[in-house]
Amino acid sequence: MRTSSDALTNPVVEPVDLLIVGGGINGAGIARDAAGRGLSVLLVEQDDLASHTSSASTKLIHGGLRYLEYGEFRLVREALIERERLLGMAPHIIWPLSFVLPQNRSPRPAWIVRLGLFLYDHLGGRRKLRGTRTVPLAGSPLGNGLSPRKGKAFVYADCWVEDSRLVVLNAVDAAARGARIATRTRLIDARRDGQGWRAMVEDVYGRRTVAARVLVNAAGPWVGDVIARTGGSHADRDVRLVKGSHIVVPRLYEGDHAFMLQNDDRRIVFAIPYEGRFTLVGTTDEPWTDPPGKAVISPAETRYLLDTIGRYFAKEVAEADIVWSYAGIRPLYDDKSADASGVTRDYVLDVDTGGGAGAPVLNIFGGKITTYRKLAEHALRALAPHFPEAGPAWTAGAALPGGDMADADFDGFLRMLVAERPALPPALLRRLARAYGTRVHALLGDAATPDDLGEDFGGGLHAAEVDYLCATEWARSAEDILYRRSKLGLHVPSGTAARLDAYLARRAA
Repeated sequence: MRTSSDALTNPVVEPVDLLIVGGGINGAGIARDAAGRGLSVLLVEQDDLASHTSSASTKLIHGGLRYLEYGEFRLVREALIERERLLGMAPHIIWPLSFVLPQNRSPRPAWIVRLGLFLYDHLGGRRKLRGTRTVPLAGSPLGNGLSPRKGKAFVYADCWVEDSRLVVLNAVDAAARGARIATRTRLIDARRDGQGWRAMVEDVYGRRTVAARVLVNAAGPWVGDVIARTGGSHADRDVRLVKGSHIVVPRLYEGDHAFMLQNDDRRIVFAIPYEGRFTLVGTTDEPWTDPPGKAVISPAETRYLLDTIGRYFAKEVAEADIVWSYAGIRPLYDDKSADASGVTRDYVLDVDTGGGAGAPVLNIFGGKITTYRKLAEHALRALAPHFPEAGPAWTAGAALPGGDMADADFDGFLRMLVAERPALPPALLRRLARAYGTRVHALLGDAATPDDLGEDFGGGLHAAEVDYLCATEWARSAEDILYRRSKLGLHVPSGTAARLDAYLARRAA
């Protein structure tokens, strides 16, 4: 399996069917789907996989309850169907999560909320997840931490996802099926050349030319930039950039449930159990008018999220208590909505053949993590006239790497793993099983004790895991490992990142 940008070091580059620009969830999902249909694929990503929008989400696989308020019934139905499908495909990185929706501070009448939840329960043919129920906050542990604990709440189900790992696992599966994944590789420009494309890409080794039958622009916030680099644009298609930010604070309440909090401005904020000791709070919706780039939370967003915590929870939280924050730029399809919160999360696929000259480019606008697999399927359907030799759709229900557990039973798999490795700490095995699923055996090898896993960087991170991530998941830096392949950055001691980068430098020498 090729696992780095050295896939492009050969000056004679073989033509590929698809050149995909962008290593977020949409690009990785399309690469997996296309490779599984027998097409040759090269995916280029200017940074690390999931290094921008796809790792800056609220980390939910959900139908989008609030989208019903905007009449997005088709999107919600598709997302609800995908929600349970993905749960079965990747039970190690996706699992059910109960959401408590308090009504004592709701700007919406209870009957309106209940009607929306009724639709939410039935639009997508729910089978695995529990339906909505009503609980009194004063007498239920689901009201833990709230102030005041009075009135009632609706409780409904959605799913949690390790978002950046979802991207990486799609790329891993794509590579196993023959795709080339080239991280830290940038598209310089691309031009039509008869019925195909000639593209210039650049990595640490220099510039190379790639020949491709079809170009797929899955660059997310950079979709407009890629359009400019391919010599074309669409006046009737545009992307609208909206920044969403999150904060991580010490745990606000006891319990494994999440809260969906309604503010007076009718915006929604989630409070979600995170990494055991913390609570994740977000998101915001701010227009982004600068060029795409690295996003950080603003003081106004921080204040908004802290005010929401203060409005709902008994525990006082100050800005100094924030242990981490992150922000991402969402590349939404511009539906001309006046409100950033109301911009559609649906996706638009635009195939441009250059006025009939051939050499198609597929530009992707919008989308959300939950519907990425369906987006990829629709993308291959849109490109089907250009690939009559491609195989049929196949990804529905096909387990992602590590997700091939009997009956999608993570707890049962974990019990067997702990029994097989009694000298390894159960907490370590649980984290590794959550991250790698059935592939954990390849990582552990013959290891029977922690010492067998090599150098200990702290927080349960050992050299064996680092080596595995470099060899099979394109990890190249401490940030790749501590904040995208895992969230160990919240748990390791000070100085770990520097030690890890030094180890990676020695390893690469």
